[in-house]
Amino acid sequence: MPALKRIAISMGDINGVGVEIALKAHNEISKKVSPLYCISSDLLQKAAQKLARSIPHDFECVEVDVDVEIEPGVVSERSGAFSYHSFLQAIELAKSGAVDAIVTLPIHKEAWSLAGIDYKGHTDMLRDLFQKDAIMMLGCSKMYVALFTEHIPLQAVAASLSVQKLTQFLEDLYHEVGAEKIAVLGLNPHAGDNGVLGHEEEMITEVIKDLNQTFEKEVFVGPVVPDVAFTPHFRKGFTYFVAMYHDQGLGPLKALYFDESVNISLNLPIIRTSVDHGTAFDIAYKNQAKTLSYNNAIDAALTLIERKK
Repeated sequence: MPALKRIAISMGDINGVGVEIALKAHNEISKKVSPLYCISSDLLQKAAQKLARSIPHDFECVEVDVDVEIEPGVVSERSGAFSYHSFLQAIELAKSGAVDAIVTLPIHKEAWSLAGIDYKGHTDMLRDLFQKDAIMMLGCSKMYVALFTEHIPLQAVAASLSVQKLTQFLEDLYHEVGAEKIAVLGLNPHAGDNGVLGHEEEMITEVIKDLNQTFEKEVFVGPVVPDVAFTPHFRKGFTYFVAMYHDQGLGPLKALYFDESVNISLNLPIIRTSVDHGTAFDIAYKNQAKTLSYNNAIDAALTLIERKK
């Protein structure tokens, strides 16, 4: 029987639901992968005591040396520092080849800021450390949404759009997912209405046309009217969508598949997947956290490992 794939688990914000999810799901995921949890055994013990949960005998940890007290539901500098160093430890394990992939539990962006960390989140950090244009894609087997822009103000989105950037983004996405059809949303309402509501769609059309000629097949479809793209009738023909900005794609995705979606970082030399939810401070250490997104993130990592063989 082949050995299970080794997965580093970045534990997220210690004041959130990350440890609870990892403990709850361990017996199930350890049948599929060999997890290595980036948390000190001492801190794990304290978290387990607060949750009134036992630690499985095969719950293997790698030390993360950050002095932090557990304060459920509190945004703190030390919890931000812990989640950052837990993620950094997972990255180092992946870079060295000690693990096959990383799966991350949720961080809190304000806690990172309090800790003096300049990155807005996991994907920003990966992009900088590897000097690669990482692509953030979220979803589940029923629907995936890749974000052309992510955590930037809405007023900056149009200025971020260029032929060169969009061409590279779509080309990289195609090579990563290999989908036969990818729907590309327009930026403006009604996809610009032939220039009445904006001209950015002219650029999007040009990029789609050129790339389809390059690939010698109709891979990219669009620009699709954004308020139609996620309707049941249109979605029947597509699994992969490109949104021009964060809420354009993630609002519909979370309305449809909130509990089961995952976050995947594409176009990197390592594999990283994540839960698609936050720290859930309101239910931290109350034993109410769901594990479906985490389980799906493990499965997504395994799929990517197989694809990259």
